[in-house]
Amino acid sequence: MSTDIRPFTINVSNEILDDLRSRLRNTRWPERELVDDWSQGTPLTYVQDVCGYWAEQYNWRAREAELNRFDQFVTTIDHLDIHFIHQRSPHPDATPLLLTHGWPGSIVEFHKVIEPLTDPTNHGGDAADAFHVIAPSLPGYGFSGKPTVTGWGVDKIATTFAELMARLGYHRYVAQGGDWGSGVTTALGALDTEHCAAIHVTLAMGARPKLDGELSDAAKRTLEHLQYYRDWDSGYSKQQATRPQTVGYGLVDSPAGQAAWILEKFWAWTDTRDSERCGHPEDVLTRDELLDNIMLYWINGNAASSGRLYWESFGKGTRHTVDIPTGFAVFPEEIAPPVREWVEDGYTNIVHWAEYDRGGHFAAFEVPETYVKEIRMMFRPFHRAAR
Repeated sequence: MSTDIRPFTINVSNEILDDLRSRLRNTRWPERELVDDWSQGTPLTYVQDVCGYWAEQYNWRAREAELNRFDQFVTTIDHLDIHFIHQRSPHPDATPLLLTHGWPGSIVEFHKVIEPLTDPTNHGGDAADAFHVIAPSLPGYGFSGKPTVTGWGVDKIATTFAELMARLGYHRYVAQGGDWGSGVTTALGALDTEHCAAIHVTLAMGARPKLDGELSDAAKRTLEHLQYYRDWDSGYSKQQATRPQTVGYGLVDSPAGQAAWILEKFWAWTDTRDSERCGHPEDVLTRDELLDNIMLYWINGNAASSGRLYWESFGKGTRHTVDIPTGFAVFPEEIAPPVREWVEDGYTNIVHWAEYDRGGHFAAFEVPETYVKEIRMMFRPFHRAAR
């Protein structure tokens, strides 16, 4: 099996773009919801507005060129193509930093932070804060291959990404992730301790609440978030964890369906508390940015293959204990903001803990300046250790 690292450029065919516009123009719409908010799902008028813009005004070629400003590659690991951004810093002593996204995200989440992280002297930082950024597309997501066998859960992805870092010649590195990226990063911190010097996460997947005694304000807040998630926000997760193939048929066939499926989560999980439109996702991210991310699910028909990560991982993974240095960033509108007393058993060497007033589930996407400062602050003590 080849270990070659092959240059990659995003170049979507005109046939795919023409087919997309045709499907958008011929969408068979449901009737509108019976409420005046998002409580029954993504509102009809909003999805129609977004899809009309997508078909008639959205300029994929311009957005494609924006994404192609980053150096991209593909390599085959365990018979699967792994696509990744590998943006090297102009500073030769930069620290390798592995960034891992989740669902319903993609490498698009990082488009505002890669340049400040790799070239800090041009973005308000010091050369000592420089990183070589490696940002893979998860298997079954974006331009990575779709697994053709079972077994591609969080631990398998972590060992694959560890092999990717070794193949790139990075014998010591640091890692950061959110959503499924937090799970993959946690697994790297437990399984690749010889090479991973430190990790940073924003979501503590699998942390067990401690309910004995008087609860802290942070614990009460997160319990409220978790209750809301269980009652009103977790249907997508149950579907993808149990029958990802079934939901895939509709989402792969209908761009309107794929957009509504993803947009609902950006409405639910971004920090829109001060939104002028009562929680509108476009008060946090631009419509083009939202569509850029959706395109990475549409282009290669990744609805089922991305959803299978839930099927592969829920209730099937190892509960890891991470002993290497770990940092947490707590954003108030995260699905379940981490609670320190809940995570200390699983992360025994917490060296950094920061809490912020703004931000949600997609930190690098929503609050990029805060995210960059946080990454610099967390990993500054580990630059020498990672080289």
